[in-house]
Amino acid sequence: MKINTVSVSNSVAQDQYEVGLGPMTFEVDVKDSSKITLPNAFSAPIRSDLVRRAVRAAQANRRQAYGSRAHGGKRKPMAGMQHSVEWWGKGRGVSRIMRITGMRTGAQNPHTVGGRRAHGPKVEKNWSLKINTSERRSARQSALAAVVDVDTVKARGHRLDDDVQQLPIVLDQYTEIVNGEETTTSFEDFTSTKATRKMIAILRALGLGPDLDRARKGRHRRAGRGKMRGRVTRQPKSVLIVTNGGESLERAARNLPGVDVIPLSNLSTENLAPGGDLGRLTIFTREAMEAI
Repeated sequence: MKINTVSVSNSVAQDQYEVGLGPMTFEVDVKDSSKITLPNAFSAPIRSDLVRRAVRAAQANRRQAYGSRAHGGKRKPMAGMQHSVEWWGKGRGVSRIMRITGMRTGAQNPHTVGGRRAHGPKVEKNWSLKINTSERRSARQSALAAVVDVDTVKARGHRLDDDVQQLPIVLDQYTEIVNGEETTTSFEDFTSTKATRKMIAILRALGLGPDLDRARKGRHRRAGRGKMRGRVTRQPKSVLIVTNGGESLERAARNLPGVDVIPLSNLSTENLAPGGDLGRLTIFTREAMEAI
């Protein structure tokens, strides 16, 4: 299967006023470039079950152990064990529980007010999940094959302009015109002033503006106790940009809400199908596509 790569031309203009320079304006022109043959991985059978297994295993293997621990020495006592207690012994006709020293109030037992949890989480619990190497590789190829189908990408929730008929988008060359001077480089070497603003203009010219707006407006505060545990906001996923290791695109796009820039060596199934849902909107550089 062959697809067209795209070359981007960006004309940068900036007016001069008496008080100084005005804001930069960008006129982006996108043209089809040479054709490229997609690797065989993009023609692999789509296995949503394998993709979900691989993503679930990746999430489980990142999960950190948590739980209570018995205090000792100078370590702080665990919750519910922060009292000085004593045992009255037998023969008093009362329950044999620990009581606060000098008082009748029960403490530390699970059924007492302010006591410890009866069966709390243990640090020793192993949350990891195993998946065969062949299955993990098949899941990654299935996730790659899903990014080619425009209907699958739209069904996942991504929004595209009507003129976007081909996925994935492969970036070839970038030409910047400033004061009549042209500079042509690869997108792997995308180094420029106001790079983030130029990247926004380029993505909108490629027909991905509606998805950028969806990710930006979809950011909201999480409901529930997640706000107390470092997960205050929830951010929808937008465009995934795959490079061959260059850091220029990452610096240009890392501040855009929902946009991820991943080198090919670190590309995983979870990047291509966050949450196990196939069909993420993906952009490749030509060098990354050839390296696959």
